[in-house]
Amino acid sequence: MSSTLKRAPRKASKKMPQISIVEPAAPKTYTNEDLIRRREAAVPRGVASAAPVYAAFAENAELWDVDGKRFIDFVGGIGVLNTGHRHPGVIAAAKAQEDLFTHTSFQVVPYAPYIELAEKLNELAPGDAPKKTLLVTTGAEAVENAVKIARAATGRPGVIAFTGGYHGRTLLTLGMTGKISPYKKDVGPFPSDIFRAPFPNLRDGITVEDALTGLKNLFLTDAQPERIACIIIEPVLGEGGYTPVPFEMLTALREICDQHGIMLIADEVQAGFGRTGKWFAIEHSGVVPDLITVAKSMAGGYPLAGVIGRADVMDAMIPGGLGGTYGGNPVACAAALAAITAIEDENLLAKSIMLGDKLKARFAEIGARAAPYRMWDIRGLGGMVAVEFVTDFQSAAVDAALTKRIIAHALERGLLLLSCGLHGNAIRVMVPLTASDEIVDEGLAIFEESLAAAVVEGNT
Repeated sequence: MSSTLKRAPRKASKKMPQISIVEPAAPKTYTNEDLIRRREAAVPRGVASAAPVYAAFAENAELWDVDGKRFIDFVGGIGVLNTGHRHPGVIAAAKAQEDLFTHTSFQVVPYAPYIELAEKLNELAPGDAPKKTLLVTTGAEAVENAVKIARAATGRPGVIAFTGGYHGRTLLTLGMTGKISPYKKDVGPFPSDIFRAPFPNLRDGITVEDALTGLKNLFLTDAQPERIACIIIEPVLGEGGYTPVPFEMLTALREICDQHGIMLIADEVQAGFGRTGKWFAIEHSGVVPDLITVAKSMAGGYPLAGVIGRADVMDAMIPGGLGGTYGGNPVACAAALAAITAIEDENLLAKSIMLGDKLKARFAEIGARAAPYRMWDIRGLGGMVAVEFVTDFQSAAVDAALTKRIIAHALERGLLLLSCGLHGNAIRVMVPLTASDEIVDEGLAIFEESLAAAVVEGNT
């Protein structure tokens, strides 16, 4: 059930808004120091956190920690909050659903929000063919189900992924993920019949022609095309560095898949729902995939994921072969319908394009003012933008140490940032698309201050 609530503009606030908490006992009081100590005793070290601060409250593109310090959020829960923290329409829709029921399991007693969201996603996905949608809970779960569906539809086992791609942390999705540390370190072996092709990245000297040659050589050496069920690719690398796939590469992949009867899967978990200025990043290329995996910003902060695909492909699995106890939770479905309404009503697709132009222009200004900042590359698609740092312009050697210092200085100054890339030397921007110009400008000013401080620190 979607919300028709209109959103009033929210101004930046230096102070944490007053929070009314209704509960039998007095609210618990925490400090960052206390929670850090308790976490070390209670949570495995493998669950790492980028910032050693603990959230107390968040509003649109701002967050306050338990010590009362304010942060501008350029991370958005790792690309989950395109519609901002606590979007009023999303919250209202979720609360309305909670007043009805929170769970029945769609496999036991189904419900309308699941159907309504599936219908909306089928409508939004590119391509004229009839579509169907499966709803699950996490991005990795969506990817695994997409592979299952592709295998059932083709009767083949093989999967081809690309260098630098990130598809999840389960064993199957780790097999597809193209980065060892920290995700794949010490947890193999991984499932068989997963093959890796080179990603077209000029940063590494790999052209589209090189990448396609590598794929064709893979067909000759390891991956018999008649045994390949699917090729999966992120239209814009997420964890891999926010590098867009050249459109000619996507076009060529579509042709190769059609030639060999292979399913083309677009992994839109991070790039989808307006981040690039389209509902799905692959739309920029005009290429229509067979299957699309979605998650993150689809539900405005609630855990929800899915697979959208051609109806004939999606129906390949037998009844009972798809699903999950929590898949398509009714509260998350209601939130997703409201988040989609917000993206439409607030024209966030167009705003993403404008945001991307602004970010690229400001990063270029910052880099031009001070060459020692060594901003090697500014890249992205729409509002999905990253900046990469190197030790010097001559060698272009990656500078992960500088990137790490920038993030640390930004945190001290009240800006949340996150790195990306195989070498961890790029910073990606995932600020909510609903953020005001004032907030974005303030964040960029902090970024420039932090960059200058990080350079000075590195020179001392």
